Amino acid sequence: MLLRTRRRVEFRDTDAAGIVHFSAFLFWMESAEHELLRGAGLHVFERHADGSEYSWPRVSVGCDYRSAARFGDELDIAVSVAAIGRTSVTYRFMFENKGLAVAEGRVVAVRCLMQPGGRLEPVAISADIIARLDSSDAGRQPLRPESAS
Repeated sequence: MLLRTRRRVEFRDTDAAGIVHFSAFLFWMESAEHELLRGAGLHVFERHADGSEYSWPRVSVGCDYRSAARFGDELDIAVSVAAIGRTSVTYRFMFENKGLAVAEGRVVAVRCLMQPGGRLEPVAISADIIARLDSSDAGRQPLRPESAS
């Protein structure tokens, strides 16, 4: 599954030098991931009729920065499902500003049953969720290959 979206760099996203602070990319990745899940008919947090609760805590996050973005820039963000494991999903993110690579990111989230007391128990991802996340991207442009550092 592939989702393309856009975010405008707000003043709050920048540092004292006027460029996007590294942490802003993490918020944008989370926001784009949630948008992708909604588009697939899924939710970040689910409460079932039997009272069980499921969520997708992140277990790994990374971002490589290629060029600076500044206040007012409009960033194109592409997020795709790079891999689906037994209990985890790996997302890949590409950020561009007017066609120029700005950053590449990765997030790994694990499907968990929320146990009483806050304990998280990884659970297998259902066939239905896999089908929704692995839906056909026919006719969509693939993400560009990762660039060399």
